[in-house]
Amino acid sequence: MLKIITTIAVLISSLMSAQTQFEQGMGQAFGLWKEGKNTEASAMFERIASAEKNSWLPNYYVALVNTTSAFTEKDKSKIDLLLTKAQDALDVEMIKDQNNSELYVMQALIYTAWVVADPMTNGMKYSAKVMEDYAKAKALNPNNPRAVFGEADFQLGGAKWTGVDTKPLCVQVDKAVELFATFKPETVFSPKWGLERALEVQKTCK
Repeated sequence: MLKIITTIAVLISSLMSAQTQFEQGMGQAFGLWKEGKNTEASAMFERIASAEKNSWLPNYYVALVNTTSAFTEKDKSKIDLLLTKAQDALDVEMIKDQNNSELYVMQALIYTAWVVADPMTNGMKYSAKVMEDYAKAKALNPNNPRAVFGEADFQLGGAKWTGVDTKPLCVQVDKAVELFATFKPETVFSPKWGLERALEVQKTCK
């Protein structure tokens, strides 16, 4: 009996210690990202992902860090490297789970970064895919504010070329802002980004 209790105690303490290591690592990675050390943050998330196979979040953040970096990068060869790294990390999680709304939002964001990097070459190639992935994200979770806003934001970005009516899109932006107010992330590390950008776009709508 004592052996069983000892075994359970060791198991619980090792689980708690593993959880703490995960939380510490994620905290450090977010800290690096906040400091603008994107490469170091990405590397930290990668290390956590290789150790923590059961969580989709580290690879998700590898994808997010590299994709957001690509939006501000001017060197096309660096953009290719950043978005390839982002896609590789996301693919690992997509293979495991095709029912996660946030992963489809992330995929749409990667495609959007390709379009922004070279609209003439990539606009036709990726625009439909962006819309498909936002539609999948919304189908899985209609109340995901990143899915609702991302879809509207992408269409607003192309409105000057497509001539699409922006009023219904601005209604969707308003809806997304409302969803951000009530959205509750599943964990402390779950995605919660997007409100600042949505508020910026909401101002331009008005």
